[in-house]
Amino acid sequence: MALTESNMLPLGTPAPYFNLPDTVSGRMIDLHAIQSEVATVVMFLCNHCPYVIHVNPEIVRVVSDYSPKGVHFVGISSNDVENYPDDSPEKMKITAAEAGYTFPYLYDETQEVAKAYDAACTPDFFVFDGDMKLAYAGRLDGSRPKNDLPLTGADLRAAIDAILAGKPVPQPQIPSAGCNIKWKR
Repeated sequence: MALTESNMLPLGTPAPYFNLPDTVSGRMIDLHAIQSEVATVVMFLCNHCPYVIHVNPEIVRVVSDYSPKGVHFVGISSNDVENYPDDSPEKMKITAAEAGYTFPYLYDETQEVAKAYDAACTPDFFVFDGDMKLAYAGRLDGSRPKNDLPLTGADLRAAIDAILAGKPVPQPQIPSAGCNIKWKR
């Protein structure tokens, strides 16, 4: 799997609307249902990517630490499940339970949501402020499989902390890196 970096959607971009099925609850969930008045984190994830598997424990810790502060989280998988059946909605539900996700894990079958967010890789993180304007696009932290850096969530945490404090998000914002989104042919 080739290492792919984020495309870095321009800061200030309004959050693109979506209405997708949640593989955990079975309900349709749209952007407004997960929107927070404080901050909303949209994460492009998938089940089989070693980069996502590596960061899952820290994603769960970040969600646990910031949800009580009013930050909302959502995961979206946009991979082509015909060619990558490990990313099927049925397996997404299993992955969510095994990883300890407490946020909706949505399936983007048409891949239109990934395209609207200009998502390129998994994991890919987008943090929107209370006005649903993009304040951060980038990585969780510098840890990658086999690089021996500890999982801290430092970059994502710094972005959320800045938004919660009403301050600008620290610059520069470093792209996320992981497996490319598996686009349909």
